[in-house]
This record gives sequence, C-alpha cells and structure tokens, in this order.
Amino acid sequence: MSQVSRRTFVATGTAAVAVATKVFAQGPTVIRRSPAKPVVVSSANGNRYKNGGDMTGVEKAWSMIAQGSDVLDAVIAGVNIVELDPLDDSVGYGGLPNAEGVVQLDSSCMHGPRKRAGAVASIEGVRTPSLVAKAVMDYTDHHLVVGKGAQEFARNMGFTIESDLNTPNSRQKWLEWKRRTDPSHYLDPKTRAEAGYRVALQMVAEGKIDREHLYGTINCDGVSPKGEICGVTTTSGLAWKIPGRVGDSPILGAGLYVDGDVGAAGSTGRGEANLYNLCSFLIVENMRRGMHPKDAAMDALRRVKANTIEKRLLNAGGNPNFGLNFYVVNAAGEYAGASMYPSKYAVCTENGAQTLETEPLLQGKPEP
Repeated sequence: MSQVSRRTFVATGTAAVAVATKVFAQGPTVIRRSPAKPVVVSSANGNRYKNGGDMTGVEKAWSMIAQGSDVLDAVIAGVNIVELDPLDDSVGYGGLPNAEGVVQLDSSCMHGPRKRAGAVASIEGVRTPSLVAKAVMDYTDHHLVVGKGAQEFARNMGFTIESDLNTPNSRQKWLEWKRRTDPSHYLDPKTRAEAGYRVALQMVAEGKIDREHLYGTINCDGVSPKGEICGVTTTSGLAWKIPGRVGDSPILGAGLYVDGDVGAAGSTGRGEANLYNLCSFLIVENMRRGMHPKDAAMDALRRVKANTIEKRLLNAGGNPNFGLNFYVVNAAGEYAGASMYPSKYAVCTENGAQTLETEPLLQGKPEP
C-alpha cells in the first residue's frame, strides 16, 4: 500500500472541502425578476365560491393585485370570500366541525417583501381566521397563537366572537356522522378513531361530503407585477377531528411557505403527511435551486410517498391512500398544481380565472 504524504493529504482534503462547499453550501439563489403580469394560484375552491357576489376568490385577489393593492391583502380578501360562504364547508363559517360538533379553525399567512408571518390554530368563534393570522403578523412579535389565547387576541383586536360557527349544513352532517359512529358506546380509543374515519369515508362515497372537504382547506398565493409574493392558507381542518387537533395549515413550512426572493407553496389534503415532510418549505427550497414549480412539487410528493409506510395509510397497491395537493408559484410568475392523485386547482391571470387539472404523481383515487 502506497503512503500518502501529509502535503498531498492536506491538498486533497482542501480540494474536497472546496467542492463540497460549492455543491452543498451555496448561497441563496434569487430568481431574477423582470416586470411581469400578476398571477394568483389557489386550491380549486378558490374559483368556485362567491358568497353571493360576482367574483370568486382568485378573481378578487387578482383584481386587487392588478389595481396595486398589497399582495397579502389581496389573497386574504380572496380567501375571505370562501371563509364566509356557507356553501363551502371546508373553511371558516360552516366548516365541518370536530368530533364534539365545535368548529375550530386554523390559518397562516406570509408576506414575502416584509419577511413577516402570522398564524392561529384551534380558534373558535371567528369566521375569518385568515384576518386574525394577519393581525398576529401585524401587531405582535409572534408567529403562532392558539386556542383560547387566539380567540381572546381576536376579541382584543375587535373581531366579532360568535358562540357557534356551524351552519344548518355543517351541523346536519355532524349529526349524521355522530349517529353512525355512536361514540357513547364503550369503544376503546383506537376502535373509536377507526370507526369515525371509516364512517367519514362512507359519507364521502355516498356523496354526503365532498372528498376534498374531508380535509378541507383553501390556499391562495399571489405575485404582483413587481414580483412581490405573498400567501395565505386557511381551514376548518380534518372533519370530525379530535378537539384541539392542529394540521399543517397554520404551520410555516408545511401548509404554507413564502420566500420573497423565490416563490410560494401551499397545500390542501392530509395535513399529517404534509407536516411530517414540511413540504411547502421543501418545494420553495427546490425552486431556489432552480426547479420549475411543477418539478419542485412532484419531488415533494415522491418524498411523502417514500415516507408513508404505515399499513393503515396504504392502499392495496402499497401507495398512499390519501389526497395531498400543492399549489406553487415562483417569482417569475410560473405556477403549477400537483397532487398525489388527479385533482384540480385554480389560477387567475390577465386572461381570467381557470380551474385546471393538477399534475398527479399517481393515477386513480384513494380507496374508500
């Protein structure tokens, strides 16, 4: 065996460190902007509900951005339409309640130019949690306020606190779920949870619940002509969840992530899968390294698939048996929707609002 001199060893090691530094410790990549046309991308319900008005959420957000409004104000105004619409039982007023029949809401927002963020979780009694999340961003030094503290904060900020955010629609669906699961019987916790989820899927199969609303959420992200990027995610969370359960929506890096120099990503679907993998952060970091929004999102979906190994979460083919959708836009105004299974997303540009097919990782749909 030949011996390596100390000088050769040091020189070789220095070269290796230099290469590693170049590859793994590169500085942030900034997507160069040029004057661009505004774009708004969101989950499909952003181009579905109007709350009695003449605009959907993405149309409202885009019109405000085009008129020079702050991008975060615009996308929040867009999701407010959905939060307030009693026909959408996935967010805000009339969102599907928890296992005790109480509507608990989560939301987060991020302002790219200001590099600020705010979020609330398990807040009750406020129809527009996205506005409370923005108040956390604007008026506190915190990023996340939860539960009774979030409600009291909202009260102090002048928000109306209601005793019950259920609509006749959401309450009737909860009563149907309650009737079928009958949790007053002495079921052990594991059996009760499995029974509850099984009944929820049965109600989806029967058309009593929109499959997308089982995990209901809306994410909305926008880019201005100046390349300013902001985003918001808001939800009533998993239908019939354990009281106090918090999913990915109010967690920065999971349900939403914005980097003002790179882009934004948000999600709907199974929050626990997104939380475990911090997918929105991963997607934005992928774009920082030069990936197109679609490729960045597909990479995140492959990671979720690889990390889903519990049998209860897999279908007969060994694939994840749940939906997970991502909505992505970069600083250049390129956008994409990607999902575990075929789904839809919304976009609004100067050509108007459209509901488009996502790019799916897998074909088919989750099994009931």
